[in-house]
Amino acid sequence: MMTFRFGRTRLGRTALGALLLSTAGLLPAGNATAAAPAVTERPSLTSATGSYLAGRFAQRQDDWAAAALFMAHALSADPGDLTLLRRTYLLKLGEGQFDAAIDLAKRLLEQDNDPQMAIALLASDNLARGKLKEAKAMAARMPKEGMAKYIGPLIDTWLAAAEGKTDAALKALEPLSMASGFAALHDLHAGLVLELGGRKDAAGERFARVLDKEAPLRVIQIVGSFYERNGRKDEARKLYESFRAGNPDSLMVEPALKALDEGKSAVPVVSDAKQGLAEALFDLGSAIHHEGAEETALLFGRIALHLRPDLSLARLMIGDIMENRDHHADALVEFQALEKDPVLGWTARLRAAESLARLERTDDAIAAFSALSAERPERTDALIRLGDLYRVAKRYSEAADSYSKALERIGTPEERHWAVLYARAMSYDKVDRWPDAERDLRAALALKPDEAFLLNYLGYSYVDRGLNLEEAKKMIEKAVALRPKDGYIVDSLGWALYRTGDFEGAVEKLERAVELKPTDATINDHLGDAYWRVGRRNEARFQWTRALRTAEEEPQKEDIRAKLDKGLVDPKAAEAAPAKVQ
Repeated sequence: MMTFRFGRTRLGRTALGALLLSTAGLLPAGNATAAAPAVTERPSLTSATGSYLAGRFAQRQDDWAAAALFMAHALSADPGDLTLLRRTYLLKLGEGQFDAAIDLAKRLLEQDNDPQMAIALLASDNLARGKLKEAKAMAARMPKEGMAKYIGPLIDTWLAAAEGKTDAALKALEPLSMASGFAALHDLHAGLVLELGGRKDAAGERFARVLDKEAPLRVIQIVGSFYERNGRKDEARKLYESFRAGNPDSLMVEPALKALDEGKSAVPVVSDAKQGLAEALFDLGSAIHHEGAEETALLFGRIALHLRPDLSLARLMIGDIMENRDHHADALVEFQALEKDPVLGWTARLRAAESLARLERTDDAIAAFSALSAERPERTDALIRLGDLYRVAKRYSEAADSYSKALERIGTPEERHWAVLYARAMSYDKVDRWPDAERDLRAALALKPDEAFLLNYLGYSYVDRGLNLEEAKKMIEKAVALRPKDGYIVDSLGWALYRTGDFEGAVEKLERAVELKPTDATINDHLGDAYWRVGRRNEARFQWTRALRTAEEEPQKEDIRAKLDKGLVDPKAAEAAPAKVQ
Protein backbone atom coordinates (compact mmCIF):
# COMPACT_ATOMS: atom_id res chain seq x y z
CA MET A 1 0.00 0.00 0.00
CA MET A 2 1.40 3.38 -0.96
CA THR A 3 1.12 6.34 1.31
CA PHE A 4 1.50 9.88 0.12
CA ARG A 5 2.99 12.36 2.55
CA PHE A 6 4.16 15.80 1.57
CA GLY A 7 7.65 16.43 2.85
CA ARG A 8 8.02 13.11 4.66
CA THR A 9 6.75 10.89 1.94
CA ARG A 10 6.69 7.18 1.38
CA LEU A 11 5.57 6.24 -2.11
CA GLY A 12 5.69 2.51 -2.70
CA ARG A 13 8.59 1.38 -4.88
CA THR A 14 6.31 -0.74 -7.02
CA ALA A 15 5.05 0.06 -10.49
CA LEU A 16 4.81 3.76 -9.66
CA GLY A 17 8.32 3.77 -8.21
CA ALA A 18 9.73 2.49 -11.48
CA LEU A 19 7.47 4.82 -13.40
CA LEU A 20 8.84 7.88 -11.67
CA LEU A 21 12.36 7.13 -12.76
CA SER A 22 11.42 6.24 -16.29
CA THR A 23 9.52 9.51 -16.67
CA ALA A 24 12.76 11.46 -16.54
CA GLY A 25 14.47 9.02 -18.89
CA LEU A 26 17.86 10.59 -18.42
CA LEU A 27 20.28 8.03 -17.08
CA PRO A 28 20.74 4.34 -17.83
CA ALA A 29 19.63 1.78 -15.28
CA GLY A 30 21.88 1.83 -12.27
CA ASN A 31 22.81 5.48 -12.64
CA ALA A 32 19.51 7.13 -11.83
CA THR A 33 20.61 8.48 -8.48
CA ALA A 34 24.35 8.01 -8.70
CA ALA A 35 26.50 10.88 -7.52
CA ALA A 36 29.74 11.33 -9.41
CA PRO A 37 32.28 14.06 -10.02
CA ALA A 38 31.12 16.67 -12.50
CA VAL A 39 32.82 16.99 -15.86
CA THR A 40 35.53 19.59 -15.48
CA GLU A 41 37.01 19.63 -18.98
CA ARG A 42 34.67 20.31 -21.87
CA PRO A 43 35.90 19.76 -25.43
CA SER A 44 35.17 22.33 -28.09
CA LEU A 45 31.82 21.97 -29.82
CA THR A 46 33.18 21.04 -33.24
CA SER A 47 31.57 17.66 -33.91
CA ALA A 48 27.92 16.75 -33.52
CA THR A 49 28.83 13.12 -32.86
CA GLY A 50 31.51 14.17 -30.40
CA SER A 51 29.07 16.46 -28.66
CA TYR A 52 26.52 13.66 -28.36
CA LEU A 53 29.09 11.27 -26.87
CA ALA A 54 30.37 13.99 -24.57
CA GLY A 55 26.81 14.73 -23.54
CA ARG A 56 26.13 11.09 -22.71
CA PHE A 57 29.34 10.95 -20.70
CA ALA A 58 28.42 14.14 -18.88
CA GLN A 59 25.03 12.64 -17.99
CA ARG A 60 26.66 9.56 -16.58
CA GLN A 61 28.88 11.83 -14.52
CA ASP A 62 25.74 13.67 -13.38
CA ASP A 63 26.89 16.97 -14.88
CA TRP A 64 23.62 18.21 -16.35
CA ALA A 65 24.96 21.64 -17.29
CA ALA A 66 27.65 20.14 -19.51
CA ALA A 67 25.27 17.50 -20.82
CA ALA A 68 22.72 20.15 -21.79
CA LEU A 69 25.39 22.12 -23.63
CA PHE A 70 26.67 19.14 -25.57
CA MET A 71 23.24 17.73 -26.37
CA ALA A 72 21.98 21.08 -27.62
CA HIS A 73 24.89 21.23 -30.03
CA ALA A 74 24.28 17.68 -31.20
CA LEU A 75 20.58 18.46 -31.63
CA SER A 76 21.36 21.45 -33.84
CA ALA A 77 23.00 19.03 -36.26
CA ASP A 78 20.15 16.51 -36.13
CA PRO A 79 16.98 18.37 -35.10
CA GLY A 80 14.69 15.49 -36.01
CA ASP A 81 16.19 12.97 -33.58
CA LEU A 82 13.40 12.39 -31.04
CA THR A 83 15.54 10.74 -28.39
CA LEU A 84 18.06 13.55 -28.56
CA LEU A 85 15.31 16.17 -28.50
CA ARG A 86 13.64 14.64 -25.46
CA ARG A 87 16.94 14.26 -23.65
CA THR A 88 17.99 17.83 -24.35
CA TYR A 89 14.64 19.20 -23.23
CA LEU A 90 14.78 17.40 -19.90
CA LEU A 91 18.34 18.55 -19.31
CA LYS A 92 17.49 22.17 -20.06
CA LEU A 93 14.47 22.03 -17.77
CA GLY A 94 16.51 20.40 -15.03
CA GLU A 95 19.01 23.22 -15.24
CA GLY A 96 16.23 25.81 -15.00
CA GLN A 97 16.86 27.17 -18.51
CA PHE A 98 13.19 27.88 -19.12
CA ASP A 99 13.32 29.74 -22.43
CA ALA A 100 15.29 26.95 -24.06
CA ALA A 101 13.18 24.26 -22.36
CA ILE A 102 9.91 25.85 -23.52
CA ASP A 103 11.17 26.06 -27.10
CA LEU A 104 12.22 22.40 -27.01
CA ALA A 105 8.92 21.37 -25.38
CA LYS A 106 7.01 22.91 -28.29
CA ARG A 107 9.11 20.92 -30.72
CA LEU A 108 8.55 17.75 -28.71
CA LEU A 109 4.79 18.06 -29.11
CA GLU A 110 5.17 17.56 -32.84
CA GLN A 111 7.10 14.28 -32.54
CA ASP A 112 6.67 12.67 -29.14
CA ASN A 113 3.82 10.25 -28.48
CA ASP A 114 4.14 10.64 -24.71
CA PRO A 115 5.25 14.23 -24.01
CA GLN A 116 4.16 14.33 -20.35
CA MET A 117 6.76 16.71 -19.00
CA ALA A 118 6.59 18.92 -22.09
CA ILE A 119 2.83 19.33 -21.67
CA ALA A 120 3.25 19.97 -17.95
CA LEU A 121 5.71 22.78 -18.63
CA LEU A 122 3.77 24.34 -21.49
CA ALA A 123 0.40 24.22 -19.72
CA SER A 124 2.02 25.76 -16.65
CA ASP A 125 3.78 28.41 -18.69
CA ASN A 126 0.55 29.40 -20.43
CA LEU A 127 -1.22 29.68 -17.07
CA ALA A 128 1.63 31.79 -15.73
CA ARG A 129 1.21 34.13 -18.71
CA GLY A 130 -2.54 34.37 -18.24
CA LYS A 131 -3.25 32.38 -21.40
CA LEU A 132 -5.91 30.14 -19.91
CA LYS A 133 -7.41 29.00 -23.20
CA GLU A 134 -4.01 27.88 -24.48
CA ALA A 135 -3.25 26.20 -21.16
CA LYS A 136 -6.45 24.16 -21.35
CA ALA A 137 -5.80 23.17 -24.95
CA MET A 138 -2.35 22.02 -23.95
CA ALA A 139 -3.59 20.07 -20.92
CA ALA A 140 -6.12 18.27 -23.12
CA ARG A 141 -3.17 16.65 -24.90
CA MET A 142 -1.90 14.98 -21.73
CA PRO A 143 -1.70 11.18 -22.09
CA LYS A 144 -3.79 9.03 -19.79
CA GLU A 145 -1.19 6.47 -18.77
CA GLY A 146 1.97 6.38 -16.72
CA MET A 147 2.85 9.33 -14.54
CA ALA A 148 0.36 11.39 -16.52
CA LYS A 149 -2.41 9.71 -14.50
CA TYR A 150 -1.30 11.88 -11.58
CA ILE A 151 0.01 14.97 -13.34
CA GLY A 152 -3.04 15.39 -15.59
CA PRO A 153 -5.73 15.60 -12.89
CA LEU A 154 -3.73 18.16 -10.95
CA ILE A 155 -3.28 20.40 -13.98
CA ASP A 156 -6.94 20.03 -15.03
CA THR A 157 -8.07 20.82 -11.49
CA TRP A 158 -6.24 24.10 -11.24
CA LEU A 159 -7.11 25.19 -14.77
CA ALA A 160 -10.80 24.66 -13.91
CA ALA A 161 -10.26 26.61 -10.69
CA ALA A 162 -8.71 29.41 -12.74
CA GLU A 163 -12.07 29.71 -14.53
CA GLY A 164 -13.92 29.80 -11.22
CA LYS A 165 -15.44 26.37 -11.87
CA THR A 166 -15.12 24.82 -8.43
CA ASP A 167 -17.31 21.77 -9.13
CA ALA A 168 -15.47 21.04 -12.36
CA ALA A 169 -12.16 21.36 -10.52
CA LEU A 170 -13.26 18.89 -7.87
CA LYS A 171 -14.44 16.46 -10.52
CA ALA A 172 -11.10 16.71 -12.34
CA LEU A 173 -9.35 15.90 -9.07
CA GLU A 174 -11.43 12.79 -8.34
CA PRO A 175 -9.11 10.24 -10.02
CA LEU A 176 -6.50 10.92 -7.33
CA SER A 177 -8.95 9.95 -4.59
CA MET A 178 -9.11 6.49 -6.14
CA ALA A 179 -5.36 6.12 -6.65
CA SER A 180 -3.69 4.11 -3.90
CA GLY A 181 -1.66 6.38 -1.67
CA PHE A 182 -2.95 9.65 -3.11
CA ALA A 183 -5.89 10.31 -0.81
CA ALA A 184 -3.99 12.92 1.22
CA LEU A 185 -2.93 14.80 -1.91
CA HIS A 186 -6.51 14.70 -3.16
CA ASP A 187 -7.97 16.03 0.08
CA LEU A 188 -5.35 18.76 0.46
CA HIS A 189 -5.97 20.16 -3.00
CA ALA A 190 -9.72 19.69 -2.75
CA GLY A 191 -9.55 21.87 0.36
CA LEU A 192 -7.49 24.49 -1.45
CA VAL A 193 -9.91 24.53 -4.40
CA LEU A 194 -12.94 24.78 -2.11
CA GLU A 195 -11.40 27.64 -0.14
CA LEU A 196 -10.56 29.49 -3.34
CA GLY A 197 -14.19 28.97 -4.43
CA GLY A 198 -15.49 30.45 -1.18
CA ARG A 199 -16.76 27.17 0.31
CA LYS A 200 -15.00 27.48 3.64
CA ASP A 201 -16.92 24.86 5.60
CA ALA A 202 -16.33 22.19 2.98
CA ALA A 203 -12.67 23.23 2.73
CA GLY A 204 -12.26 22.82 6.48
CA GLU A 205 -13.65 19.31 6.31
CA ARG A 206 -11.14 18.38 3.60
CA PHE A 207 -8.23 19.91 5.49
CA ALA A 208 -9.17 18.01 8.64
CA ARG A 209 -8.66 14.75 6.76
CA VAL A 210 -4.97 15.42 6.11
CA LEU A 211 -4.13 16.23 9.71
CA ASP A 212 -2.50 13.55 11.82
CA LYS A 213 0.41 13.33 14.21
CA GLU A 214 2.86 13.01 11.32
CA ALA A 215 1.50 15.90 9.25
CA PRO A 216 4.49 17.62 7.65
CA LEU A 217 5.29 21.31 7.56
CA ARG A 218 3.46 22.16 4.34
CA VAL A 219 0.19 20.71 5.59
CA ILE A 220 0.63 22.54 8.89
CA GLN A 221 1.22 25.81 7.05
CA ILE A 222 -1.79 25.42 4.78
CA VAL A 223 -4.27 24.26 7.42
CA GLY A 224 -2.93 26.59 10.12
CA SER A 225 -3.30 29.59 7.82
CA PHE A 226 -6.85 28.50 7.00
CA TYR A 227 -7.73 28.23 10.68
CA GLU A 228 -6.26 31.65 11.44
CA ARG A 229 -8.27 33.32 8.70
CA ASN A 230 -11.52 31.66 9.68
CA GLY A 231 -11.84 32.49 13.35
CA ARG A 232 -10.12 29.34 14.61
CA LYS A 233 -6.91 30.83 15.97
CA ASP A 234 -6.83 28.57 19.00
CA GLU A 235 -6.89 25.54 16.72
CA ALA A 236 -4.14 27.09 14.62
CA ARG A 237 -1.98 27.64 17.69
CA LYS A 238 -2.56 24.09 18.86
CA LEU A 239 -1.55 22.83 15.42
CA TYR A 240 1.67 24.85 15.39
CA GLU A 241 2.57 23.89 18.94
CA SER A 242 1.93 20.22 18.21
CA PHE A 243 4.28 20.40 15.25
CA ARG A 244 6.92 22.12 17.38
CA ALA A 245 6.57 19.47 20.09
CA GLY A 246 7.14 16.74 17.51
CA ASN A 247 10.03 18.64 15.94
CA PRO A 248 11.69 20.33 18.92
CA ASP A 249 14.74 21.49 16.98
CA SER A 250 12.73 23.11 14.20
CA LEU A 251 12.17 26.85 13.90
CA MET A 252 9.76 26.57 11.01
CA VAL A 253 6.54 27.33 12.88
CA GLU A 254 8.04 30.06 15.05
CA PRO A 255 7.11 32.86 12.60
CA ALA A 256 3.49 31.68 12.59
CA LEU A 257 3.35 31.55 16.40
CA LYS A 258 4.97 34.96 16.67
CA ALA A 259 2.47 36.44 14.21
CA LEU A 260 -0.36 34.96 16.26
CA ASP A 261 1.04 36.51 19.43
CA GLU A 262 1.30 39.88 17.69
CA GLY A 263 -2.23 39.67 16.29
CA LYS A 264 -1.10 39.79 12.68
CA SER A 265 -3.38 38.46 9.96
CA ALA A 266 -2.41 35.33 8.09
CA VAL A 267 -2.39 35.26 4.31
CA PRO A 268 -3.60 32.33 2.20
CA VAL A 269 -0.88 29.89 1.20
CA VAL A 270 -2.65 29.58 -2.18
CA SER A 271 -4.51 32.66 -3.37
CA ASP A 272 -4.99 31.87 -7.07
CA ALA A 273 -4.90 29.01 -9.54
CA LYS A 274 -1.33 29.69 -10.62
CA GLN A 275 -0.14 29.28 -7.06
CA GLY A 276 -2.36 26.22 -6.69
CA LEU A 277 -0.77 24.46 -9.65
CA ALA A 278 2.70 25.40 -8.38
CA GLU A 279 1.75 23.87 -5.03
CA ALA A 280 0.47 20.71 -6.71
CA LEU A 281 3.63 20.17 -8.73
CA PHE A 282 5.80 20.86 -5.71
CA ASP A 283 3.80 18.41 -3.58
CA LEU A 284 4.22 15.73 -6.22
CA GLY A 285 7.92 16.50 -6.60
CA SER A 286 8.46 16.46 -2.84
CA ALA A 287 6.81 13.06 -2.60
CA ILE A 288 8.95 11.42 -5.24
CA HIS A 289 12.08 13.18 -3.98
CA HIS A 290 11.73 11.18 -0.79
CA GLU A 291 11.44 8.04 -2.87
CA GLY A 292 14.82 8.60 -4.49
CA ALA A 293 13.51 9.74 -7.90
CA GLU A 294 15.53 12.93 -7.65
CA GLU A 295 15.69 13.71 -11.37
CA THR A 296 11.93 13.72 -11.80
CA ALA A 297 11.49 15.62 -8.53
CA LEU A 298 13.91 18.24 -9.82
CA LEU A 299 11.83 18.72 -12.97
CA PHE A 300 8.62 19.23 -10.97
CA GLY A 301 10.43 21.61 -8.64
CA ARG A 302 11.66 23.68 -11.57
CA ILE A 303 8.18 23.99 -13.10
CA ALA A 304 6.74 24.90 -9.69
CA LEU A 305 9.30 27.70 -9.35
CA HIS A 306 8.54 28.86 -12.89
CA LEU A 307 4.93 29.29 -11.82
CA ARG A 308 5.76 30.72 -8.43
CA PRO A 309 9.35 31.97 -7.89
CA ASP A 310 8.61 32.65 -4.20
CA LEU A 311 7.78 29.01 -3.42
CA SER A 312 10.58 28.62 -0.89
CA LEU A 313 10.05 24.95 -0.11
CA ALA A 314 10.49 24.09 -3.79
CA ARG A 315 13.80 25.97 -3.84
CA LEU A 316 14.92 24.20 -0.68
CA MET A 317 14.05 20.86 -2.28
CA ILE A 318 16.09 21.74 -5.35
CA GLY A 319 19.01 22.69 -3.13
CA ASP A 320 18.75 19.36 -1.33
CA ILE A 321 18.66 17.48 -4.63
CA MET A 322 21.76 19.33 -5.82
CA GLU A 323 23.50 18.55 -2.54
CA ASN A 324 22.60 14.87 -2.78
CA ARG A 325 24.06 14.79 -6.28
CA ASP A 326 27.31 16.36 -5.02
CA HIS A 327 26.60 19.60 -6.90
CA HIS A 328 27.57 21.60 -3.86
CA ALA A 329 28.13 24.92 -5.62
CA ASP A 330 24.67 24.75 -7.20
CA ALA A 331 23.15 23.77 -3.87
CA LEU A 332 24.88 26.70 -2.20
CA VAL A 333 23.26 29.11 -4.66
CA GLU A 334 19.79 27.75 -3.84
CA PHE A 335 20.35 27.82 -0.09
CA GLN A 336 21.82 31.32 -0.09
CA ALA A 337 18.77 32.55 -2.00
CA LEU A 338 16.67 31.53 1.02
CA GLU A 339 18.81 33.00 3.78
CA LYS A 340 16.36 35.83 4.48
CA ASP A 341 13.25 33.67 4.20
CA PRO A 342 11.23 34.11 7.43
CA VAL A 343 10.39 30.40 7.69
CA LEU A 344 13.28 28.59 6.04
CA GLY A 345 16.08 31.09 6.58
CA TRP A 346 17.74 29.33 9.51
CA THR A 347 17.56 25.93 7.87
CA ALA A 348 18.89 27.35 4.61
CA ARG A 349 21.82 29.02 6.35
CA LEU A 350 22.76 25.79 8.09
CA ARG A 351 22.64 23.93 4.79
CA ALA A 352 24.61 26.65 3.05
CA ALA A 353 27.35 26.24 5.67
CA GLU A 354 27.31 22.48 5.08
CA SER A 355 27.67 23.10 1.34
CA LEU A 356 30.69 25.30 2.04
CA ALA A 357 32.21 22.46 4.05
CA ARG A 358 31.64 19.99 1.22
CA LEU A 359 33.23 22.45 -1.19
CA GLU A 360 36.28 22.24 1.12
CA ARG A 361 35.87 25.90 2.01
CA THR A 362 36.50 24.84 5.57
CA ASP A 363 37.35 28.25 7.01
CA ASP A 364 34.22 29.77 5.48
CA ALA A 365 32.11 26.92 6.84
CA ILE A 366 33.61 27.30 10.32
CA ALA A 367 32.92 31.04 10.23
CA ALA A 368 29.34 30.43 9.11
CA PHE A 369 28.59 27.86 11.80
CA SER A 370 30.28 30.00 14.44
CA ALA A 371 28.22 33.03 13.46
CA LEU A 372 25.01 31.02 13.60
CA SER A 373 25.92 29.65 16.99
CA ALA A 374 26.58 33.12 18.37
CA GLU A 375 23.38 34.50 16.85
CA ARG A 376 21.14 31.98 18.60
CA PRO A 377 22.84 31.11 21.92
CA GLU A 378 19.86 29.01 22.98
CA ARG A 379 20.26 26.60 20.05
CA THR A 380 22.67 23.72 19.56
CA ASP A 381 22.33 22.74 15.90
CA ALA A 382 25.08 25.03 14.57
CA LEU A 383 27.47 23.97 17.35
CA ILE A 384 26.85 20.29 16.68
CA ARG A 385 27.44 20.75 12.96
CA LEU A 386 30.60 22.69 13.75
CA GLY A 387 31.76 19.78 15.88
CA ASP A 388 31.01 17.39 13.02
CA LEU A 389 33.01 19.57 10.64
CA TYR A 390 36.01 19.60 12.98
CA ARG A 391 35.77 15.84 13.46
CA VAL A 392 35.72 15.17 9.70
CA ALA A 393 38.75 17.46 9.40
CA LYS A 394 40.45 15.39 12.15
CA ARG A 395 40.59 18.40 14.44
CA TYR A 396 39.38 16.31 17.34
CA SER A 397 40.12 18.63 20.25
CA GLU A 398 38.15 21.42 18.60
CA ALA A 399 35.37 18.96 17.80
CA ALA A 400 35.16 17.91 21.43
CA ASP A 401 35.05 21.56 22.51
CA SER A 402 32.14 22.27 20.15
CA TYR A 403 30.18 19.26 21.36
CA SER A 404 30.87 20.29 24.96
CA LYS A 405 29.46 23.76 24.34
CA ALA A 406 26.39 22.19 22.75
CA LEU A 407 25.91 19.89 25.73
CA GLU A 408 26.23 22.85 28.09
CA ARG A 409 23.36 24.51 26.23
CA ILE A 410 21.33 21.31 26.37
CA GLY A 411 21.68 21.01 30.12
CA THR A 412 20.15 17.66 31.03
CA PRO A 413 20.40 15.44 27.93
CA GLU A 414 17.31 13.67 26.66
CA GLU A 415 17.18 10.47 24.62
CA ARG A 416 17.49 12.38 21.34
CA HIS A 417 20.83 13.82 22.48
CA TRP A 418 22.64 10.47 22.64
CA ALA A 419 24.34 11.17 19.32
CA VAL A 420 26.04 14.31 20.68
CA LEU A 421 27.55 12.33 23.53
CA TYR A 422 28.58 9.63 21.06
CA ALA A 423 30.26 12.16 18.78
CA ARG A 424 32.14 13.76 21.68
CA ALA A 425 33.22 10.32 22.89
CA MET A 426 34.70 9.50 19.48
CA SER A 427 36.53 12.85 19.52
CA TYR A 428 37.90 12.23 23.03
CA ASP A 429 39.00 8.75 21.97
CA LYS A 430 41.03 10.19 19.10
CA VAL A 431 43.01 12.45 21.43
CA ASP A 432 43.69 9.68 23.98
CA ARG A 433 41.16 10.84 26.54
CA TRP A 434 39.69 7.37 27.04
CA PRO A 435 38.20 7.92 30.51
CA ASP A 436 36.24 10.90 29.15
CA ALA A 437 35.21 8.90 26.08
CA GLU A 438 34.10 5.97 28.22
CA ARG A 439 32.03 8.28 30.44
CA ASP A 440 30.23 9.75 27.44
CA LEU A 441 29.60 6.34 25.89
CA ARG A 442 28.11 5.08 29.13
CA ALA A 443 25.94 8.19 29.39
CA ALA A 444 24.79 7.79 25.78
CA LEU A 445 23.92 4.13 26.38
CA ALA A 446 21.88 5.11 29.42
CA LEU A 447 19.82 7.30 27.09
CA LYS A 448 19.72 4.82 24.18
CA PRO A 449 20.42 1.30 25.51
CA ASP A 450 19.50 -0.47 22.26
CA GLU A 451 21.63 1.62 19.92
CA ALA A 452 23.82 -0.82 18.01
CA PHE A 453 26.54 1.68 17.11
CA LEU A 454 27.02 2.67 20.74
CA LEU A 455 27.14 -0.94 21.89
CA ASN A 456 29.62 -1.78 19.17
CA TYR A 457 31.89 1.20 19.78
CA LEU A 458 32.12 0.72 23.53
CA GLY A 459 32.36 -3.05 23.26
CA TYR A 460 35.06 -2.95 20.60
CA SER A 461 36.98 -0.28 22.52
CA TYR A 462 37.01 -2.53 25.59
CA VAL A 463 38.13 -5.53 23.53
CA ASP A 464 40.86 -3.51 21.85
CA ARG A 465 42.17 -2.41 25.25
CA GLY A 466 41.76 -5.80 26.89
CA LEU A 467 39.19 -4.40 29.34
CA ASN A 468 35.88 -5.80 30.59
CA LEU A 469 36.03 -8.56 27.98
CA GLU A 470 32.95 -10.49 29.01
CA GLU A 471 30.82 -7.35 29.24
CA ALA A 472 32.26 -6.18 25.93
CA LYS A 473 31.39 -9.48 24.28
CA LYS A 474 27.78 -9.24 25.48
CA MET A 475 27.53 -5.67 24.19
CA ILE A 476 28.77 -6.66 20.76
CA GLU A 477 26.54 -9.75 20.63
CA LYS A 478 23.58 -7.48 21.31
CA ALA A 479 24.76 -5.07 18.58
CA VAL A 480 25.01 -7.96 16.11
CA ALA A 481 21.50 -9.08 17.01
CA LEU A 482 20.28 -5.56 16.29
CA ARG A 483 22.26 -5.20 13.03
CA PRO A 484 23.15 -8.69 11.79
CA LYS A 485 24.18 -7.48 8.32
CA ASP A 486 26.58 -4.78 9.47
CA GLY A 487 30.05 -6.03 8.58
CA TYR A 488 31.83 -3.76 11.02
CA ILE A 489 29.76 -4.96 13.97
CA VAL A 490 30.12 -8.63 12.98
CA ASP A 491 33.86 -7.98 12.75
CA SER A 492 33.82 -6.61 16.30
CA LEU A 493 32.26 -9.83 17.56
CA GLY A 494 34.82 -11.90 15.69
CA TRP A 495 37.62 -9.82 17.15
CA ALA A 496 36.17 -10.14 20.65
CA LEU A 497 36.23 -13.94 20.23
CA TYR A 498 39.79 -13.73 18.96
CA ARG A 499 40.97 -11.64 21.91
CA THR A 500 39.38 -14.09 24.35
CA GLY A 501 41.13 -17.06 22.68
CA ASP A 502 38.21 -18.56 20.76
CA PHE A 503 40.02 -18.65 17.42
CA GLU A 504 37.67 -21.12 15.71
CA GLY A 505 34.68 -19.00 16.68
CA ALA A 506 36.55 -15.90 15.53
CA VAL A 507 37.14 -17.42 12.09
CA GLU A 508 33.44 -18.11 11.63
CA LYS A 509 32.40 -14.56 12.51
CA LEU A 510 35.24 -12.86 10.66
CA GLU A 511 34.54 -14.83 7.48
CA ARG A 512 30.97 -13.54 7.68
CA ALA A 513 32.26 -9.99 8.24
CA VAL A 514 34.46 -10.24 5.13
CA GLU A 515 31.44 -11.41 3.11
CA LEU A 516 29.60 -8.28 4.25
CA LYS A 517 32.58 -5.90 3.81
CA PRO A 518 34.97 -7.64 1.40
CA THR A 519 37.34 -4.72 0.78
CA ASP A 520 37.77 -3.41 4.31
CA ALA A 521 41.44 -3.58 5.33
CA THR A 522 40.90 -4.07 9.06
CA ILE A 523 38.37 -6.87 8.67
CA ASN A 524 40.61 -8.74 6.21
CA ASP A 525 43.55 -8.20 8.56
CA HIS A 526 41.58 -9.61 11.47
CA LEU A 527 40.58 -12.67 9.45
CA GLY A 528 44.21 -13.22 8.49
CA ASP A 529 45.19 -13.22 12.17
CA ALA A 530 42.44 -15.71 13.00
CA TYR A 531 43.43 -18.02 10.13
CA TRP A 532 47.01 -18.01 11.37
CA ARG A 533 45.97 -19.01 14.86
CA VAL A 534 44.04 -22.04 13.59
CA GLY A 535 46.91 -23.15 11.36
CA ARG A 536 45.56 -21.94 8.01
CA ARG A 537 48.80 -20.13 7.16
CA ASN A 538 48.41 -19.72 3.39
CA GLU A 539 44.92 -18.29 3.79
CA ALA A 540 46.23 -15.97 6.48
CA ARG A 541 48.86 -14.54 4.15
CA PHE A 542 46.26 -14.17 1.41
CA GLN A 543 44.01 -12.12 3.73
CA TRP A 544 46.90 -9.97 4.93
CA THR A 545 47.86 -9.29 1.32
CA ARG A 546 44.29 -8.22 0.58
CA ALA A 547 44.32 -6.00 3.65
CA LEU A 548 47.60 -4.38 2.61
CA ARG A 549 46.14 -3.38 -0.75
CA THR A 550 43.36 -1.29 0.83
CA ALA A 551 44.99 -0.15 4.09
CA GLU A 552 45.31 3.63 4.33
CA GLU A 553 47.18 4.27 7.57
CA GLU A 554 50.93 3.67 7.54
CA PRO A 555 51.09 2.05 11.01
CA GLN A 556 48.59 -0.57 9.88
CA LYS A 557 50.57 -1.17 6.69
CA GLU A 558 53.77 -1.66 8.67
CA ASP A 559 52.05 -4.14 10.98
CA ILE A 560 50.69 -6.14 8.04
CA ARG A 561 54.09 -6.20 6.30
CA ALA A 562 55.67 -7.53 9.47
CA LYS A 563 53.11 -10.33 9.65
CA LEU A 564 53.63 -11.20 6.00
CA ASP A 565 57.35 -11.41 6.70
CA LYS A 566 57.36 -13.34 9.97
CA GLY A 567 53.78 -14.37 10.73
CA LEU A 568 52.36 -14.30 14.25
CA VAL A 569 54.65 -15.71 16.88
CA ASP A 570 52.51 -16.06 19.98
CA PRO A 571 48.81 -15.39 20.72
CA LYS A 572 49.71 -13.24 23.67
CA ALA A 573 51.84 -11.05 21.46
CA ALA A 574 49.11 -10.46 18.89
CA GLU A 575 48.30 -6.80 18.53
CA ALA A 576 44.90 -5.51 17.56
CA ALA A 577 44.63 -3.77 14.22
CA PRO A 578 43.47 -0.13 14.28
CA ALA A 579 39.87 0.10 15.40
CA LYS A 580 37.26 0.12 12.70
CA VAL A 581 34.17 1.45 14.42
CA GLN A 582 31.05 2.78 12.79
